[in-house]
Amino acid sequence: MSMSDEQNASGNGQHASASSGTGSSDELLKALDEARAEAQRMKDEWLRAVAEGENIRKRGERLLAEERQFGITRFARDLLSVADNLRRAIEAVPADQRTQPTVAGLVTGVELTERELAAVFERNQIKRIAPLGEKFNPHFHQAIAKVPGTGRPHGTIIDVVQTGYVIADRLLRPAMVAVADGDAGAAPPGSSVDTKV
Repeated sequence: MSMSDEQNASGNGQHASASSGTGSSDELLKALDEARAEAQRMKDEWLRAVAEGENIRKRGERLLAEERQFGITRFARDLLSVADNLRRAIEAVPADQRTQPTVAGLVTGVELTERELAAVFERNQIKRIAPLGEKFNPHFHQAIAKVPGTGRPHGTIIDVVQTGYVIADRLLRPAMVAVADGDAGAAPPGSSVDTKV
């Protein structure tokens, strides 16, 4: 190849590279923009993944705390009948027979067992619901009878047939109660307003 051919070839190369240099910078800018967009997308995905991981961790901690607090619920429900039977055994002994030494010892033993069970319940945040005289609350009480003519305001609990229990703030068993139906002619509580000042 002659010298002029080499210069001609190198001149064409320079011209080609100069014209492709403008195209290259546009392509580079476009590639840079695409890379930035991809980086932003990946950053967003990463932030979402971190947030999701944090939510899962918090949910797991909450479930673990609930399990610690309420994990004994089924076992506690099973023990409620034991508490009921201990109370029934104590109440079944007539007062005149409690003075006999054998019966007195047996009753004392059952009462001590009942107290120990109550202490275990207390340590595990299991509390009795004994709502006698309170207003009926459907979240904690189950009405099994309405009794008219009691002289008590409508909805007042007049008898507790079976004690209810809660564990922490959750209901284990509702208290089974009889509720005053109120007098037919009497106005329900809160329906009258005193207008005298």
